[in-house]
Amino acid sequence: MARKMKTMDGNHAAAHASYAFTDVAAIYPITPSSVMAEATDEWATQGRKNIFGQEVQVTEMQSEAGAAGTVHGSLAAGALTTTYTASQGLLLMIPNLYKIAGEQLPGVFNVSARALASHALSIFGDHSDVYACRQTGCAMLCESSVQEVMDLTAVAHLASIKGRIPFINFFDGFRTSHEIQKIETWDYEDLKDMVDMDAVDAFRKHALNPNHPCHRGSAQNPDIFFQAREACNESYDALPAIVQDYMDKVNEKIGTDYKLFNYYGAADATHVIIAMGSVCDTIEETIDYLTAAGEKVGVVKVRLYRPFSAEALINAIPETVKQISVLDRTKEPGALGEPLYLDVVAALKETKFDAIPVYSGRYGLGSKDTTPTQIVAVYKNAEKKKFTIGIVDDVTNLSLELGTPLVTTPQGTINCKFWGLGADGTVGANKNSIKIIGDNTDMYAQAYFDYDSKKSGGVTMSHLRFGKSPIKSTYLIRQANFVACHNPSYVNKYNMVQELVDGGKFLLNCPWDMEGLEKHLPGQVKSFIANHGIKLYVIDGIKIGKEIGLGGRINTVLQSAFFKLANIIPEEQAIDLMKAAAKATYGRKGDKIVQMNYDAIDAGAKQVVEITVPDSWKDSADEGLAMSHAEGGRKDVVDFVNNIQSKVNAQEGNSLPVSAFKEYVDGSTPSGSSAYEKRGIAVDIPVWKPENCIQCNRCAYVCPHAVIRPVPMTDEEVAAAPEGMTTIPMTGMPNYKFAITVSAYDCTGCGSCANVCPGKKGEKALVLENMEANADCQKYFDYAVELPAKADVVEKFKENTVKGSQFKQPLLEFSGACAGCGETPYAKLITQLFGDRMYIANATGCSSIWGNSSPSTPYTVNAKGQGPAWCNSLFEDNAEFGYGMLLAQKALRNGLKAKVEEIVANTEDSDVKAACQDWIDTFNSGATNGSATDRMVAALEGKDCDTCKEVVNNKDFLAKKSQWIFGGDGWAYDIGFGGVDHVLASGQDINIMVFDTEVYSNTGGQSSKSTPTGAVAQFAAGGKEAKKKDLASIAMSYGYVYVAQIAMGADYNQTVKAIAEAEAYPGPSLIIAYAPCINHGIKIGMSKAQTEEDNAVKAGYWHCFRFNPTLSSEGKAAFSLDSKAPTGDYQAFLDGEVRYNSLKRSNPEKAAVLFAKSEEYAKERYAYLQKLITLYGGEQ
Repeated sequence: MARKMKTMDGNHAAAHASYAFTDVAAIYPITPSSVMAEATDEWATQGRKNIFGQEVQVTEMQSEAGAAGTVHGSLAAGALTTTYTASQGLLLMIPNLYKIAGEQLPGVFNVSARALASHALSIFGDHSDVYACRQTGCAMLCESSVQEVMDLTAVAHLASIKGRIPFINFFDGFRTSHEIQKIETWDYEDLKDMVDMDAVDAFRKHALNPNHPCHRGSAQNPDIFFQAREACNESYDALPAIVQDYMDKVNEKIGTDYKLFNYYGAADATHVIIAMGSVCDTIEETIDYLTAAGEKVGVVKVRLYRPFSAEALINAIPETVKQISVLDRTKEPGALGEPLYLDVVAALKETKFDAIPVYSGRYGLGSKDTTPTQIVAVYKNAEKKKFTIGIVDDVTNLSLELGTPLVTTPQGTINCKFWGLGADGTVGANKNSIKIIGDNTDMYAQAYFDYDSKKSGGVTMSHLRFGKSPIKSTYLIRQANFVACHNPSYVNKYNMVQELVDGGKFLLNCPWDMEGLEKHLPGQVKSFIANHGIKLYVIDGIKIGKEIGLGGRINTVLQSAFFKLANIIPEEQAIDLMKAAAKATYGRKGDKIVQMNYDAIDAGAKQVVEITVPDSWKDSADEGLAMSHAEGGRKDVVDFVNNIQSKVNAQEGNSLPVSAFKEYVDGSTPSGSSAYEKRGIAVDIPVWKPENCIQCNRCAYVCPHAVIRPVPMTDEEVAAAPEGMTTIPMTGMPNYKFAITVSAYDCTGCGSCANVCPGKKGEKALVLENMEANADCQKYFDYAVELPAKADVVEKFKENTVKGSQFKQPLLEFSGACAGCGETPYAKLITQLFGDRMYIANATGCSSIWGNSSPSTPYTVNAKGQGPAWCNSLFEDNAEFGYGMLLAQKALRNGLKAKVEEIVANTEDSDVKAACQDWIDTFNSGATNGSATDRMVAALEGKDCDTCKEVVNNKDFLAKKSQWIFGGDGWAYDIGFGGVDHVLASGQDINIMVFDTEVYSNTGGQSSKSTPTGAVAQFAAGGKEAKKKDLASIAMSYGYVYVAQIAMGADYNQTVKAIAEAEAYPGPSLIIAYAPCINHGIKIGMSKAQTEEDNAVKAGYWHCFRFNPTLSSEGKAAFSLDSKAPTGDYQAFLDGEVRYNSLKRSNPEKAAVLFAKSEEYAKERYAYLQKLITLYGGEQ
C-alpha cells in the first residue's frame, strides 16, 4: 500500500508504529520520551484503533518502576504491552527487564536514549542508559533517523512477537526524538499483514490464566538455577535471523535495504567507522563529501545491538579495510573501552579482520553536537588509538584536532536559524512552519530545537532546513541563508549575523528606526551586514503583540514575516496555512486567542520593513560580545563567572576545554553566580512611584525572581546614594528612609508585583514601564544590596511577618524560573527566614531546574558567606536523600556533643564551661543554637586542649541546621511518595516543601495524583477522571506531623506563619503550597498568578489550613482552618484556565459531568476539614 508523507518528530514516528501492535501501554513521564506516551494517550482518547481493532488501553503509573511492573504483569496475562522511557527511568526498569526477558515475554520498551545523571543532570541524548541494559537479556534495536524510527519500530514489535524476546527499541534523545522530518508513514494494514498471528495466538494461550493455570517466578536453588538460565540460549541464537527476516519483509514492502549491520561508503574503503544512532546520518553525509574527492571511507551502521551478531558485522565490513574506528556515545570510567568498541574487538577476534587495528572514540555525550568536520578528523586519525571528538581535551589529550569547517549539506538545501526567547512561542511557531513546508510542498524538511537551561525567558535556537534532497544533517546549523533574532537584547550577546552566508537575510524584531539601529547594533554586526551583502529587515513584533493583545507571545507575527521573506510558498497560501495551523494549535484556548493569532499573522506579513544598509557600516569597529565580567565579590564565584558562566551564556560553551572543569569535576559550583548574568530580557519593568507607596512590601514578597528589594537607609547612606535615588520617610522608624529598588536587568517583566500592589487611592506604587527607558534604576539596586543589613528593622517588624520578612536578604535570586512562577516566591521566602542555616535536598523537576541549571546558581550567600547548601540526587529518592543529610548532621553533632560534654566535665574555665553549657542547652533549637555556637567557638579557640581543638576544627557542624526537602507534586504524590511517607513517619526534625502545580510541570504538564478531576493534562487528554489525592490528610493521620496547606496570594500572613511554624516544630513537617503554572493556561495571565491563588481559595478549589500537633499537648486547638467558607463561583474558576476550559470546548457533555464531580469533591473536602476543627479542637 502506498505510504503517505507526513512531517513529524522521532517520538511521534515511534508512537505511530508502536500503537499498531499495542494492547496496553503503561506510561510515566520523563524527558525526552514523554511525547510518545502523550501521543498514544491522545490517539486512544480520539478512538484510533490498533491492528486488532481496538483502542490502546493507556494507564499512567506512579513511577517508571511501576510502569515496568505493569508491563510485566500485562504481558504475563496475555496483552501485548509497551512503554516509553529514557535515562534514569529506564534504569528503574532494569529489575523488570531481567524478569520479562527471563520469562520470554514479547514487550517493547521504546527509548529515546538519554544521558544518565552523574556529576550533573543532563536531560539530553547519549547512549549511557541503553548500554546499562545490555546485560538484561532484552534484544536492542537502534534507529538513526526519524524515517528509520518509523520503519524499524515495527521490526522491534514484529520480532519480539515471533522471537518471544522483549526489545529495547531506541534512538537518540532530542537529536532524533525531537527532530522533525518529512517522512513516509506506515499504513496499519501493511503492519498487520506482516504480523505472525499464530505467534500472537500462541503468546495469548501461553499467558497466565486460571482456566489452564501454572506457576511462574519460582525460587531456584544452586542445583538447577544455572542450567535453567542456560536453557534460553537457542532463543537468542535464533533471534538475529528473525530480525533480519522482518527487515527483509519491510524492505520488500517499502523498497529499503535494512540489515542487522548496514554498510555505506566506498566499496574499497580502507578506513571504516562503526557507530549507531543519529551520528550515522552525519557520517553518511561526510562520506558523500569525501568519496566525491576520492577518499576511500565508509561506515557500518549498527542496528541490532543485542543479540550482537558477529557474523553479520563481519559480512558488512569491506575486505579492503585497513583501519576501523568505533564511535561510542557514552563513557564508562575505568573500563578498558566503551561497550560497542569492546563488542567489535571481540567479534573480530580470530576472523579475517583479526589484525586490523581498531580505534576507540567517544563523542556526543549529553547531545554534544557532532559535525562533519569532526568525522573527517576521525577518518584522518592514525595516531590516537583512544580519542574523543567534539571537545578540547587539554588534560588527558585525547581529543582530535579539527580542520576547516565543512559544508556537506546537499546543494540547494536552505538553512534557517531563529533566535527566540523561551516562552515567546518561537519554537512552537517553527514547528508549525516546518510542518507547513513539509506537508504542502515537494520539499524535504527538517527542524531541530536547541535551548539553554532556563525554564522560560532563556534563549532558544530553532534550526530549520528544507530542500529537494533528503536531509541527513543531524547537527546544528552554522551557516544559514536566513537568520531571525526575535529578541533585540540578543544583538550584543550572541554571534548571529556572522552565521549567515553572503547575501543572506537577517530579520530583527526590534522597536528601532534607523537612528535606533545606529545606536544599538554593535560594530561587528554592522560591518558583517555591510561587507557580506546581508539583507536587513526589521519588524516591531512587541508593539504588534501589545496592540493585538498577545503581549510577549509574538511567534505568529514573526512566523508570518519569515514566510513573506523566505518566499517558499506564495504569500496568500502561506497566510492561509499559518492560520489553519494557528487554529489547530490555539483552538483549545478559545476563539478570542485564535482571532488574535489571525490578526498577528496578517500584521506580520504587512509590517516587515527592509532597511537600506549604509556604506558607512562597512568600517564599523568590532565591539565584542557583551559577556558578563565579574569584579569584586567572592573569588570562587568571580572565577566561575569569568571562566565558565560568561562563555556558556554567550553560547560559546563548546569552546571551553576540559581543563576549565578540573576544579568542578565533582559537579560542585559556587553559590550566587546568577547575580552576574543580568540578562535584560524584560520589555517592561516595574517603576516605583513613592508617592503611592504604603511600605507593605508585598511587591517584594511575591516577586518570583527577587528583583524587588525594600531598603531601609540611614541619612548617611541616602547621602552617599547614586544621584537621583528617591527615598521617603520610613513608617514606624523615623531614623530611616525607605526605598523600593528594582534590578532592571534581572527582571523578567512578569508584573506580579504591580498586580498585588495596593497603592493609594487607586493609584499603584509600582507601574510597568519600558525597560530601556528605565534601565538606569539598576544602579540604585546595585547600591542598595551592598548596604549592611538592618537588624533593628527586622526586629521592629518581625521576620515572621509579611513586611518584616522582606527586610531579610533573599538567598534565592534571579533564577531561571518562568516569568510569574508560582513556586519561587515560596522558596525565596524560606531562604529569607532560614537560608543562612539550611540544607536543601531538591527533587528533580522544575524546582531543581530553576534552582541549579548550569551555569547559573541562584541560591546565594549572605555577607558572612552563609547560605543554602543545595543538592539534587534524583527524582524518586529525594525524601530519602534529604533524610540522609539529616542523619549525617545528627551523627556528626552527637559526636561533637559528647566531646563538648567532656569539656564541660573537665574544664575549670568558667567562661568555657558557660559557653559550652549554653550550646548544649540549645542543642535542638535552630533559632538559638547558632549564636550559642558562635560564643562557644570563640571561647574554645586558642585553648591548649586536644578536645577543644577538635571541636573548633569541626565548627561548621556544630550549629543546629534547618533541613528542607523541596519538590513538586509529581515527586511527592507519585514517584517519591513512598519516601515522603517514610521520612514523615520517622518522627525526625525535617521539613518537606511541596510545590503543588497539580501536574508534572518540568516534563510538559503530565497528570499526577495531584491533578484534580476534570483537568486536561498530558496523559489525561480526555480530562482526569479520578479524584485528587489527599496528601495532607495522609500525613495528618500520623498525628505527629506538622501539616499545612498554603496559597500565598490568598493569605500572605498564613503563608509566612505556616512556614515559620513548620520549621520551629520539633518533628517532621509537610507544607503543600498551591503554585499556578504556565501549564495551567491561566486566562488572566501569569502576571496574575497571585490573584489566581486567591481565586482558587475563594472558589473553594483550594483550602488553607494548619495542623500543629504541639498545640494538642499544650491543651490548645491543633487544627486551624485558615480559609473562609467559599464565596466564589467554582465553575467560573475552572473556566478561567485552559486546562479545564479546553475540555469544555472539545467535549462539553463530559466536561459538565467531570466539573460537577470536581465541585462536589471540593465541597466534601471543605466539609471534611470543618469536621477536623471538632476532631482536633480547632478554630475557624
